[in-house]
Amino acid sequence: MAYLLALDQGTSSSRSIVFRDNGEIVASVQQEFTQIFPQPGWVEHDALELWESQLATCRAVLKKADIKASEIAALGIANQRETTVVWERSTGKPIFNAIVWQDRRTEDLCDQLRSKGLADPIKQKTGLVLDPYFSATKLKWILEHVSGARERACRGELAFGTVDAWLVWNLTGGRLHVTDVSNASRTMLWNIHEGCWDTELLQWLDIPPEVLPEVHPSSHLFGDTDPQWLGQAVKIGGMAGDQQSALFGQACFKQGMAKNTYGTGCFMLLNTGDECADSKNGLISTAACQIGEHKQYALEGSVFIGGAVVQWLRDGLKAIKESADIEALAASVPDSDGVVFVPSFTGLGAPYWEPSAKGAILGLSRGSTVAHIARAALESIAFQSAALLQAMMHDAASPITELRVDGGACANSLMLQFQADLLGIPVIRPKVTETTALGVAYLAGLACGVYRDSAELEAQWRVERTFEPTIGRDEAAELMKNWEKAIDRVRPVHDGRAG
Repeated sequence: MAYLLALDQGTSSSRSIVFRDNGEIVASVQQEFTQIFPQPGWVEHDALELWESQLATCRAVLKKADIKASEIAALGIANQRETTVVWERSTGKPIFNAIVWQDRRTEDLCDQLRSKGLADPIKQKTGLVLDPYFSATKLKWILEHVSGARERACRGELAFGTVDAWLVWNLTGGRLHVTDVSNASRTMLWNIHEGCWDTELLQWLDIPPEVLPEVHPSSHLFGDTDPQWLGQAVKIGGMAGDQQSALFGQACFKQGMAKNTYGTGCFMLLNTGDECADSKNGLISTAACQIGEHKQYALEGSVFIGGAVVQWLRDGLKAIKESADIEALAASVPDSDGVVFVPSFTGLGAPYWEPSAKGAILGLSRGSTVAHIARAALESIAFQSAALLQAMMHDAASPITELRVDGGACANSLMLQFQADLLGIPVIRPKVTETTALGVAYLAGLACGVYRDSAELEAQWRVERTFEPTIGRDEAAELMKNWEKAIDRVRPVHDGRAG
C-alpha cells in the first residue's frame, strides 16, 4: 500500500490530504488564511501566509495519518490558478502581496490592450479571453507599481510564478523555479499550440522573460523537497492548476467528458483531447493535465462567484452562522418566490465576460425572507453553471450526456438536484469529492510508478449519488429565460443601453 500526499492550495484555504493508492482518503487537514481587500475589486493574499499555512497542513496531516515522510511515494500540488506572486531570488521574499485571480485592478490595462487590437491575437495564441482574471496583467501591474521592480526583473533578480511555482520554490529551498503546462496556460503568456512562452506576448505585455519559470508536463519528477520541511525529502511528482487537476481526478480522460467544480468559484471543463477547440460561445481553451509530451486540451467556463456567495451570506449579510447552514435555510421554503440573486461581486465570467457587472438581488417583495434569498443564492450557482454547459454544448462536437461534480458546495444535494433539473442530464457526485487533490495525487503516482496508466485510475472512480432531472424541458427553459433577464439587468450600460 503506497501513500500519496496532495497539497491543495485554494483561494480561501490551504489543505493537505494523504491518499492511499486506491484513492481513499487517509487523513485531511485544512487551514483558512486571510483575505485582503485593499479597495473594491482588489483581492490579495499574503504569499508567505499561503506557504506557511500549506506547510502547517502538510506537517499536521502526516501526524494525523500517523505516517512518516519516508512512507510517502510522492506528493502533488494543486493550486488556485492565475494568482500572481513575484519574489526575490536571493531572499525568497515576495515584493508585493499575491494578486488573486478574482482581482479586477487591471481592467484599464486590458482596455488599453484591446484598443491596440490585441484581444484576438492573444486569444489565438493562448486560448484565453483578454481579461484581468489571468496572470499577465497582474504581473505587469506589480512590475510597474513596485519601485525598481522592472529593472530588477530585467537583471534576473526577481522570479514570477503562480502559486504552484511559489510553493515548489519554498519546498526546495529555492532550487527549483518550475511550473506545469496547465498553470502556464493560465498566465496569458503561454502559447498553448506551440507549448512555449511566447515572445510576442511578452513584448506586447512588456514582461521580461528572465522572471519566468521552467515548464514541465503535469506528471513529472520535478525534484525533491528539502528534508527540513517534512523530516525527509519527498519526491514532487505532480503539479496542476486546481481545475485541470479536478478534471483528471474525476477520470474525465476521454474526449467529451465534463466536470464542474463547485468551490469559491465554479469551473466547468470539457475534455477535448488533443484538439484545441476554438469556442464561439464565450468559453476559453486551456491546457489539460499533460503526461509525457502529448498535449491535451479542455474547454473551460469560469464562474467567479460560486460558493463565495454562501460565504457572503455568512460574513457579509450574517444570514447564517456556518456555510453548511444554508441548505436547511434554503429548504425551509419551497422555491425562491421570484427572487433572483446575481452574485456578480467581481464581474461576470464566462460566457458573459462583463468585468464591470455588479451584484444584484432582484424580484424582492414584501413577503420575501432571508430563506428566499438563501435559496436564490444556491440557485444562482446552478444557473451560472447551466449557462456554461449550454455554451459548451453549442461548442462541443458531440453531446454531453452527464456532468461529474466535485468541490465543497457539491455536498449540497438541494443545489445539485436543481442543477440536474436545469441541465436535463444526470449530475453525478463521486464517492471522493476531493477530486482536485486526488487528481494531483494520481499525477504524482503516475510519475513515480505507483500506477501503470490512466486506465488503472479510471477503474477506481466510484459514484456516490446520481441526480436525475425531475422537471420538464419547458419549465427549465423558462427558469433559464428568467435568469438571463436578470443578467441583462446587471450588465453595465453600453452606448446608452443595457446589455
